[in-house]
Amino acid sequence: MSVVGSIEEICTSALGAIENAENSEALDAVRVSVMGKKGSLTSILKSMGQIPKEQKAEVGKAANSAKKRIEAALEARFAALSAAELEAKMSAEAIDITLPGKSRPIGTRHLINNMEAQICEIFAGLGYVVVAGPEVETQYYNFEALNTPADHPARGLQDSFYIVDATGAQTNVRGESDVLLRTQTSGTQIHVMESQRPPIYMVAPGKVYRKDVPDPSHLPQFTQIEGLVVDKGITFGDLKGTLDYFCKKMFGEERKTRFRPHFFPFTEPSVEADVSCGICHGEGCRFCKGTGWVEVLGCGMVDPNVFGFVDIDPEEYSGFAFGMGVERIACLKYNVPDLRMLVEGDMRFLRQF
Repeated sequence: MSVVGSIEEICTSALGAIENAENSEALDAVRVSVMGKKGSLTSILKSMGQIPKEQKAEVGKAANSAKKRIEAALEARFAALSAAELEAKMSAEAIDITLPGKSRPIGTRHLINNMEAQICEIFAGLGYVVVAGPEVETQYYNFEALNTPADHPARGLQDSFYIVDATGAQTNVRGESDVLLRTQTSGTQIHVMESQRPPIYMVAPGKVYRKDVPDPSHLPQFTQIEGLVVDKGITFGDLKGTLDYFCKKMFGEERKTRFRPHFFPFTEPSVEADVSCGICHGEGCRFCKGTGWVEVLGCGMVDPNVFGFVDIDPEEYSGFAFGMGVERIACLKYNVPDLRMLVEGDMRFLRQF
């Protein structure tokens, strides 16, 4: 068979294969077999130097004609296959707009964080400033500057988690670690009184840590809010009025408050504040253990010894301090029987708030 006849046969075969190609991959395989580096038509074009001089013009014309026809057929078939494949893909991925859409649930603030914000907002309305303090404290700020020396029995009730570096350098003169996770946010009050002169009206929210075994009324980590007022002429009446206002704002205008004598190292006199039970309305029930009252927080007038640590004259200034557990306030507000329910992450419980 002459070279021209071979070219015509290659062209006819290629056009048929192009027409029968079912997808882009098959079409590309035809292109490579005919016009690739080792393709049948390419091989003839590469051998033009071996063709007799008198036949080159005819062979060259036939080869170029075949090449153009094959390229045109490839282009047309590729366009048709691409359109068909796109249509098939669109059909397969079509979205039925009549179906209901999928929506993600909108997140909300956790009950503990929400309660912390509510408490701070109440005191901010009274002119208090919200101050954040370090969660890692020294024993000085956590105990000693709060009138709780090393041999004070109250320190055993607030034992915490101590931190020692690899060399053991962070220790006090007794060889004990001097750095710990704070057991109360009261240390923030000392930081503020060291850096700011009265008048001081502040609340200090944040996490605190104690080596308590989790039970319905205790958690080893919980959120506390401490408050401090230092000004001229502050009396116990100011303390009672402030906390009575807070309890009514938090629990309802119908709730009553009472104050019972207690002891805290950094306040004198010290009291615990109770609010009337919201379940039995003061009549007595299992929740309030038949008393009609539930404990809310501890408070008292700032001990003059504390002012001595921060160089504030107790003859000129007086003040009061208070502290509350945010989780406890949340449980009292919503009648939750167990503090652990707030931190277990059960969405069936948390969605109620």
